[in-house]
Amino acid sequence: MASATLSVPGTALAAPLAATPLTSVVPAPVSVTSTAGVVNTLTSTTSIYVEPGSAPAAQVGGYLASLLRRSTGYPLPVADAPSPLPGNGIGLLLSGAPTNVGAEGYQLDVTSSSILIRANQPAGLFAGVQTLRQLLPPAIESSTVQSGPWTVAGGRIVDYPRFPYRGAMLDVARHFFPVAVVQRYIDELALYKVNRLHLHLSDDQGWRIAINSWPNLAIYGGSTNVGGGPGGYYTQSDYQAIVAYAASRYITVVPEIDMPGHTNAALASYAELNCDGVAPKLYTGTKVGFSSLCVNKEITYTFLDQVLGEIAALTPGPYLHIGGDEASSTTAADYNAFVVRVHQIVAAHGKTIAGWHDIVHAQVPPAEIIAQFWGTTTTDPAVSDAARAGAKVVMSPANHTYLDMKYDARTKLGQRWAGFIEVQTAYGWDPGAYLAGVGEASVLGVEAPLWTETIQTLADIEYMAFPRLPAIAELGWSPASTHDWTAFSQRLGAQGPRWRVMGVNYYPSKQVVWPTGS
Repeated sequence: MASATLSVPGTALAAPLAATPLTSVVPAPVSVTSTAGVVNTLTSTTSIYVEPGSAPAAQVGGYLASLLRRSTGYPLPVADAPSPLPGNGIGLLLSGAPTNVGAEGYQLDVTSSSILIRANQPAGLFAGVQTLRQLLPPAIESSTVQSGPWTVAGGRIVDYPRFPYRGAMLDVARHFFPVAVVQRYIDELALYKVNRLHLHLSDDQGWRIAINSWPNLAIYGGSTNVGGGPGGYYTQSDYQAIVAYAASRYITVVPEIDMPGHTNAALASYAELNCDGVAPKLYTGTKVGFSSLCVNKEITYTFLDQVLGEIAALTPGPYLHIGGDEASSTTAADYNAFVVRVHQIVAAHGKTIAGWHDIVHAQVPPAEIIAQFWGTTTTDPAVSDAARAGAKVVMSPANHTYLDMKYDARTKLGQRWAGFIEVQTAYGWDPGAYLAGVGEASVLGVEAPLWTETIQTLADIEYMAFPRLPAIAELGWSPASTHDWTAFSQRLGAQGPRWRVMGVNYYPSKQVVWPTGS
């Protein structure tokens, strides 16, 4: 296939005229049929046509237009789709897609005269747009006008997700990140069809969301972070802005308030939450397991009801994550009684309880919980028993998915307690057949957590997330039959020039061949 050099300020991108799904798209699509010799080229007269009368489809069309206008300089007007569709257009329609693609799947057809994305729901249109982005040359991601050409290879893609939950977790408690940083990460997640953002909003080192009924949590408990920096917190308006921005990218926010351990910031903010009535000092270290809410005090449950109630009211998504891990300072009996009470509180606020897989040890109905597995082994009898009894499991094995683990001994950022995780290790497992006794039907999906004891900036986030995050995203979206390291590493390498244009500070793993322009 012929190639052309695309001019981007500060870069020299040798990009194919028309990338193909088999060589450029992450996650791998379910089905690809190429049409040899057919190429569609965007021009200054290209228009975007959307499902008539559908505000969500119009919003996806506007999103696509805003992306393409920056780099092409074309007007790309967005209008309701006439029938029949005219040539030289991009169509976004909520009809004609195969029923089996579900709510998030799509069909993308590329001919020499048009590009047509069909879906059953707007989320599917949005997913199809992410694939279209990756079929266009990397310079399409530029924030300034480039020369093109803007070509897409001809063919048909039919695509839909393997798992409904494809997540990333960002710890904003150990180090605080402003709204703009979180929104930038949301945009990066969306490109790889991630649809859940788990925000770790509280821990020993900081409380990061304003609670009107307990204001000192944010004002005092949010005033520091690991290493003693100034910390910070989200106002409720800030949090709502994050939730709304994520929703515009078809990502659901999963808020976490960790409990009964990992609670020093709360305990320092209100003495009455401590069993002895004495507030500890703020904590800026990195040890775990030393703090606990006073599970035998009734005020603890008043506190949690009010905190979780305020967060539930701000969160349209179905989940409240209660943490529940590393509660070393809570006895087993107290832990059980605590989780049972909190389960009732979460349910009373109309949400489903999620937690780290430790919560399966409590006597709550397994069918009513989401257990996030973070172990480093492939066996956990308690989790497998819970799964057999109806619990759904989000797979986050720390030795494959924890983005804060170092790539190797030379990595300056991160930790190593779960081992080094190079990109092939992040990719080299099957979520549906990983944990003994937890079959694919019990797996809700996957999540890539990023703990931030050593992470302080957007550049740090990106360096640890990329290229591993796309690997885990593919495990959540693509069928198991596409799982092949050689093919994936080629498609992953094709992201390098795109990330360079986007300004993503990625780790250039030596396990991947990065093309010119990466």
